[in-house]
Amino acid sequence: MNQINDLRSALDLLKTMENQFIETDIEIDPMNELAGLYRKIGAGGTVMRPTKEGPAAVFNRIKGYPEARIAIGLLASRKRVGYLLNCQPEKLGFLLKNAVEKPVRPITIPQAEALCQTLVYRADEHDFDLRKLIPASTNSIEDAGPYITLGMAYASNPITGESDVSIHRLCIQSKDEMTIFLQPGARHIGAFHELAEAKGQPLPISISIGVDPAIEVTACFEPPTTPIGYDELQIAGAIRNKPVELVQCLTINEKAIANAEYVIEGEILPKVRMCEDINSNSGKAMPEFPGYCGPANPSLPVIKVKAVTTRKNPIMQTCIGPSEEHVSMAGIPTEASILQMVDKAMPGKLKNVYCASSGGGKYIAVLQFQKSVASDEGRHRQAALLAFSAFAELKHVFLVDEDVDCFDMNDVLWAMTTRFQADRDLILLPGIQCHPLDPSNDPVYNPLLKEHGNTCKAIFDCTVPFNQKQRFERAKFQDVDPRHWFKEDAQ
Repeated sequence: MNQINDLRSALDLLKTMENQFIETDIEIDPMNELAGLYRKIGAGGTVMRPTKEGPAAVFNRIKGYPEARIAIGLLASRKRVGYLLNCQPEKLGFLLKNAVEKPVRPITIPQAEALCQTLVYRADEHDFDLRKLIPASTNSIEDAGPYITLGMAYASNPITGESDVSIHRLCIQSKDEMTIFLQPGARHIGAFHELAEAKGQPLPISISIGVDPAIEVTACFEPPTTPIGYDELQIAGAIRNKPVELVQCLTINEKAIANAEYVIEGEILPKVRMCEDINSNSGKAMPEFPGYCGPANPSLPVIKVKAVTTRKNPIMQTCIGPSEEHVSMAGIPTEASILQMVDKAMPGKLKNVYCASSGGGKYIAVLQFQKSVASDEGRHRQAALLAFSAFAELKHVFLVDEDVDCFDMNDVLWAMTTRFQADRDLILLPGIQCHPLDPSNDPVYNPLLKEHGNTCKAIFDCTVPFNQKQRFERAKFQDVDPRHWFKEDAQ
């Protein structure tokens, strides 16, 4: 079993594995060049082609940042996530589901033991400049500014003290200011900010960058699986069977992940807003998971930075927004949420779930359902409805039988080709709230939609009627082990 507890131990593991890690000492510019290169090496996901699945990459020389390194693509492969979480790739949803049900609370360690506070840069120092300390990147030539894409935002409910970790769009705007995108009504920290703002108070927040990949994946859980007040760090602790270690911040009343590479300490100011592209006037934000550059938000909350702390020779971790990394971080927790909800309603019927790359891990779910008795007919469609309940941002559900590989979209489309008739097997659910980043979810595209973010959801029932299973038996082949002839290369 691997002993991963931070970014560096994760990279060390990947270095021992074939085709999972590359690094270079040739200087690279974090402004556009880094993302432009990794797009062709291993971004995958919904990134504009050409792209592909490839190794994680570390760049040891960063233009303008002589003491820093950058890691990208750590989670841009489901197989690699499996290695990092010590789990078979097809069982990752079950791993996270079980971890949610057996949480392990984080602990706080003394500041003297916290690696993330080895070097300290305070905002009240005359030469402090966030832009020179954090090698944040721009991914596209239209980006509003340099973005922190894998920052673990940690904040607490100002009334109850309950804490939450989540990932948000963070744009560096000045030497000591960042904007943060908080989706209304959806994420825990957004709710905490609203409570603090109503009281006229700032919300202390820490941003930990470069952490154990178990934290990055579990930070993307959302209600109802993790309701308001549920600290997702508990799930990461369950995966590792060891509490996540936190440390008290130096300048704010909040905690941070103790072995992070970088920590930004700050406060979300009450009643203060800033245009996201105030420095670029590009009209665009950054590449988002659907594969488009989202529009710059004209009014976002502002984080006033109080300090930056780092490890020695810190490693900045980043990702390309539409890449397979987003699929891993958003999709696998969604799979876990669907498995959990459906299993409670109909135990043992749902065999597996895959949130497909083509949907960015959010829009598409493939449910592998087993009809065992005649009365199971129709229950698979109920499972699809439960999936929509478990994850509101889901747009399309594909239902397949147990003989279809739900992780192979070619096999799913084969089932759609031979087991689907649109006039009887396509179920439309119009006028339902979905995700605002889908540009088709808008009255301009479809006048039947009342508001931006509304959509027509759909269930594609690609299953065989129970009473016709014999008509749809796949061709059977002898089970042969290729290693007898071709050793490991044929696996």
